[in-house]
Amino acid sequence: MDFTEPEHIRQLRDTLERFVEKEMPRSLAAQWDKTNHFPRDVFDKLAKLGVMGLTVPQEFGGAGRDILGTMVVIEELSRRSLAVSVPYIMSACYAGMNLVECATLSQKQRWLPKVADGDLIFAYGWTEPDAGADLASVRTLGERAGDRVRINGAKRFCSGAAISDYIFTLVRSGPVDSRYKNLSLVLIPPTAPGVVITPIESLGMKGAATTDVTFENVDVPFDNVIGGEAGWNTGWQMIVGSGLDVEKLEVAAMGIGIARAALDDAWAYVQEREQFGKAIGHYQSIQHKLAHMKTQLHAARLVLYHAAWMADTHQRAGVETSMAKLFVTEMTKSVALECQTIFGAYGYVKGFDIERYVRDALLLPIIGGSSAVQLNNIYKWSGSKG
Repeated sequence: MDFTEPEHIRQLRDTLERFVEKEMPRSLAAQWDKTNHFPRDVFDKLAKLGVMGLTVPQEFGGAGRDILGTMVVIEELSRRSLAVSVPYIMSACYAGMNLVECATLSQKQRWLPKVADGDLIFAYGWTEPDAGADLASVRTLGERAGDRVRINGAKRFCSGAAISDYIFTLVRSGPVDSRYKNLSLVLIPPTAPGVVITPIESLGMKGAATTDVTFENVDVPFDNVIGGEAGWNTGWQMIVGSGLDVEKLEVAAMGIGIARAALDDAWAYVQEREQFGKAIGHYQSIQHKLAHMKTQLHAARLVLYHAAWMADTHQRAGVETSMAKLFVTEMTKSVALECQTIFGAYGYVKGFDIERYVRDALLLPIIGGSSAVQLNNIYKWSGSKG
């Protein structure tokens, strides 16, 4: 086994590190967090680096499938601000990967070049007030009438809906008691008549603000049904495919970035903060905390990159992606909180980035399938394998 980081990944990481330092300084990241602002100008500059196309085949203007590269971009951006990394995911992954996996050829020709150019952002309209992990129980109704689809219902925790070009919406397209058999995926413009977006004030993940979305007699062309005729009533197979596996990795990559940032800041702080006549980094208790967290972070990165490699090579990776999502996000929460204790009272005030890292880290074990869901997945899909 060769654990050497490929040259193209090293170059990509170097490019992203320079981009973050130049276009995403700490002062701006703090401001985006404070105002819940999506910096579209920074996102557009990011698109010019070509990284949006890491999930898009070359024949549609992209760089070709590179899941590990995509995770590295998410990691490096999340190290500074989720206000940029989450919209990147909404473009390269929510739009790019789902279109590649599920769209018709004409839909791919229409939309994938826009993904590669950074001109297409999807928000997920999946969960509802009474449907979280149990997505097969959604009640938002999509009714077909000829070449149109009318949507009525409500979605909850629809992050980034207000900044998206389309809400990638899971609708019930048949009887509710059919559950898995009568579901479809429809692209709904957030500006369409009948769409109402209501912000939800959340603790963290600012910039791609989470929202409630209601649909009242929203009318869209049937061309907006992902997969066309074959996609009508077969949406369940689409959301549980490889795209869902990669979604777990996206959240894990966010966690690696946040944990790195928290640990780097704590490492620097202990060299500067003096108590009892010397820097607190001289105390063994602090050194042991840092060493333990560095080990946790290293292990988490290996778990994530292994699962990304499996996804990249089209191997069945449901167990591995669930393990990555579970292990990395719980590690991120643990590291962020431990780093906050190293900062003491300063870790609890707005002037230090560590306070933001904690707020963002607390979300990661919840989104993209909670830790409990991942444990269920690992047990159920592992069978008797050791």
